[in-house]
Amino acid sequence: EYLVRVKKFMKDHVYPAEAEVLKHQLGTSRWSVPKVIEDLKTKAKAEGLWNLWVPADLDPGCKLGAGLTNEEYAALAEVMGAVPFASEVFNCGAPDTGNMEVLLKYGSAEQKALYLTPLLDGTIRSCFAMTEPAVASSDATNITASINRRGDSYVVNGRKWWTSGALDPRCKICIVMGKTDTSAAKHQQQSMVLVPMPSDGLDILRPLTVFGYDDAPHGHAEVLFKDVTVPASHLILGEGRGFEIAQGRLGPGRIHHCMRLIGMCERALALHCKRALG
Repeated sequence: EYLVRVKKFMKDHVYPAEAEVLKHQLGTSRWSVPKVIEDLKTKAKAEGLWNLWVPADLDPGCKLGAGLTNEEYAALAEVMGAVPFASEVFNCGAPDTGNMEVLLKYGSAEQKALYLTPLLDGTIRSCFAMTEPAVASSDATNITASINRRGDSYVVNGRKWWTSGALDPRCKICIVMGKTDTSAAKHQQQSMVLVPMPSDGLDILRPLTVFGYDDAPHGHAEVLFKDVTVPASHLILGEGRGFEIAQGRLGPGRIHHCMRLIGMCERALALHCKRALG
């Protein structure tokens, strides 16, 4: 049922909006959010095509999403992937889905109230800061950013990059992975903390490009954290639990990404075939 409905919404509303979104992205206000995307979000929400990514096991009674399994949602992600901005229209866009899943699984009641609720409502967006320019961050044991306890606060220092979504004007929260105890066991040194955006000491240095594209207004940023101080209550799950959280986040997220890319590849192939036959 949801697959049919998403396909129809894409045909009736998303594909017709592509030209307007592209025009905005090529214009002078390209780092602002196109109004048409916010309008489409309102339509999708009204039709019940909202937060379709929320896994059934984390949503008893289907109060937040559609009660789909990750396997069932994968087919929807494939359809959405044909248009780069489509996932956001259904509040199924990265990195928000992964960040929301972190808060659903591991967040405290306070953290959920502050950040999960507006993310689920689609009124704010988020980013995830793990990768660093100075080390091979594909092995997250290499990261050097620090998250140090100081009284009732944590102080964050480090340089991150490829922080997708940090440039979006609606981005209000960043999940940062850093080390709280360099003397602990190798996979228990890391923790994750919620850093509001903007925050004193948090500087977005520049947008990065992929094959020459900066993906405005979403963007992939290089970010500097210099003595950024947040309440101790913003630490997720506890010190040394960063790897545990990362695995819980990345498992479903990889399926989402892969299926979206398959959808994009299928559309590209279809366009190639149409051109060859035309």
